Amino acid sequence: MTKDVNPDRRVPLSVLDLIPVTSGQHVGEAVGNAVDLARRTEEFGYRRFWIAEHHLNPGVAGSAPAVAIALIAANTSSIRVGSGAVLAGNYSALGIVEQFGLIDALYPGRIDLGLGRSAHRAPGPPPKTDDQAPADDQLNTDDHEPVPTAENGLLLPKGPKGLLGRIGRSPRFIAQAKLLGSLEVGQEYTDQVGDLLSLVAGEYADDDGVALHAVPGEGAGFEVWVLGSSGGESAHLAGTRGLPFAANYHVAPERVLEAVDAYRSAFKPSERLAEPYVAISADVVVAEDDESARRLAAGYAPWVRSIRSGQGAIRFPSPEEADRLEWSDADRALVADRTLTQFVGSAETVTARLEQLAEATGADELIITTITHRHADRVQSYRLLAEHWTKSSPTPTAPEGDPR
Repeated sequence: MTKDVNPDRRVPLSVLDLIPVTSGQHVGEAVGNAVDLARRTEEFGYRRFWIAEHHLNPGVAGSAPAVAIALIAANTSSIRVGSGAVLAGNYSALGIVEQFGLIDALYPGRIDLGLGRSAHRAPGPPPKTDDQAPADDQLNTDDHEPVPTAENGLLLPKGPKGLLGRIGRSPRFIAQAKLLGSLEVGQEYTDQVGDLLSLVAGEYADDDGVALHAVPGEGAGFEVWVLGSSGGESAHLAGTRGLPFAANYHVAPERVLEAVDAYRSAFKPSERLAEPYVAISADVVVAEDDESARRLAAGYAPWVRSIRSGQGAIRFPSPEEADRLEWSDADRALVADRTLTQFVGSAETVTARLEQLAEATGADELIITTITHRHADRVQSYRLLAEHWTKSSPTPTAPEGDPR
């Protein structure tokens, strides 16, 4: 089901930012760096600047996407600004529509609403959904097995065994869910997105037939996206609703092909989109040469380890701090799929690997996440990639229904 990438052009690049907080940094500085990065990536020619939603993580300040989006839109002029993603389980459909409707009223034609499912569940083993990893005995086989690949060689490593179940049962995760109010039984995700779309279209009525109208929000022009990590509910929802879909290679590489194939199989044209449109995420660090890039990326593995061990993202360490950390074989296995699929190197090295990702998935767009300890290195990474990506590459012609 994957479609061919036009060999005469490279797909556009966009940005996904977590508003990372590095060691020794104040949160205000991290937010200021996010604004600066948005300005700079706008200059470099990136299409979108998305903010992710995370909570109670010492090393991530992106806890309120709508607030951050308004701030960044106010300090840029042309780049699209949006969420990657708002976790729908933390809000009502009306709350999301009103927030993004207000921002869209001030910055029409520039706002994206990316929707994701909340991972929070009631205490105890969370119920399995088709957007979650399989059961423990269905995950990793022998550690010495070759890493699975796509037909063109793209790495599709399996994630650590039982990861989502372990994190979901951790005391920290359950306490976080209580604070967010997401332990309560809420509206099903598909129904919530349906209500959201109805509110925007001005077609919402409750079970008793009472029509309600969201102001701001009704008639808003923000683009609605769905983000997902598998071929489950999110991919199917995006397809059947005729919405653009963003698949998380950087989070769940082993399931990215399943996700995009499920989306394209389910796709039905809509007023919003005539053809399927897929964006694929990737973790990237670019420097002047491969060795320098690997050094800048040294903090990535301990940062991922902190998330997957259930403690929450630590403040992103410097290379020197990362060098002093101790590692066990279990630690290395915990982060292996993420480190294997991080795109690290010179602009030439990373471009070749990103082209492989675009080819394997049939991506219409790539969404780049870069975290380094120094802000200047992060800006340079985005600059070097953009310069090389567009070098000798013609300006792409947007296909019909291409989200802008």
